[in-house]
Amino acid sequence: MEFQRNPQANLTAEMEFILLGFSDIPDLQVFLFVIFVCVYLTILAGNSTIILISNIDPTLQTPMYFFLSHFSFLEMCYVSATLPRMLENLWTQKRSISLLACAIQMCSVLILGNIECLLLAVMAYDRYVAICNPLHYPLVMNHKVCVQLVAACWVTGVPVEIGQTCQIFSVSFCKSNQINHFFCDIPPILKLACGDTLLNEMLVFMVAVIFVMVPFLLILASYFRIISTILKLPSATGRTKAFSTCSSHVIVVVLFFGSAIITYLRPKSKNSSKADKFLSLFYTIVTPMFNPIIYTLRNRDVMVALRKLLP
Repeated sequence: MEFQRNPQANLTAEMEFILLGFSDIPDLQVFLFVIFVCVYLTILAGNSTIILISNIDPTLQTPMYFFLSHFSFLEMCYVSATLPRMLENLWTQKRSISLLACAIQMCSVLILGNIECLLLAVMAYDRYVAICNPLHYPLVMNHKVCVQLVAACWVTGVPVEIGQTCQIFSVSFCKSNQINHFFCDIPPILKLACGDTLLNEMLVFMVAVIFVMVPFLLILASYFRIISTILKLPSATGRTKAFSTCSSHVIVVVLFFGSAIITYLRPKSKNSSKADKFLSLFYTIVTPMFNPIIYTLRNRDVMVALRKLLP
């Protein structure tokens, strides 16, 4: 049941939202359910395979695959924060979600998304050291440093997003209880808030700049140096090999950061809900699905390890 659209009424106490998701296309609910189940299983199977071969194959015991296995684990967690609830809503058509569950979902998505941004920057730094300073690579990127870098991504991302989620849900909601999205994301939640949300939006923008734009700029700087170094290599074979070790990471970076930057840093309009939903599909579902494909089909070492694993 929809709340009355009375701007003076404080609906926060009702403690329930409605996730509209894809309810605007009622004839395709079963079809979407089947598609997203297949996508979810593909994501879990593909990323689990990356984690498995990265940990059991001796030839893949390198920093690059250490980071890749952690990235695949993050992808599985990331998609599990949104897809199961969406599948339940598509199957049962009961789209209600409590305020607490909504806050937990938002916090989980934001934390995991921030950690992915930081980890992608770490992976770019790993490629920078490997290509630009190959003689120092074993010393600079030893196992202890790799563990510390991954831990730093987690430690940095978690407290900031817990604080941001508390700040978002400290506002009162009185416009409606209907969230025009398939998960509890910041833009559609703030549209339901009472009064002026300019301060909240400014804080969201600042956090997005820190955790999205700064890692993205660091990645660009790393690849600027990487490309400069590769172009100076004397042999075409060496240049091709160097480019191939970076191409998979670049594709994932473009998919993930491109959609995230447009979603959180572009100017908002009253008609941006459909665009936000479409873009969110890219960084919450499409990228996790294509990540294993990109890293296996474009990587000879992973393909060899995969053939060893399969009977």
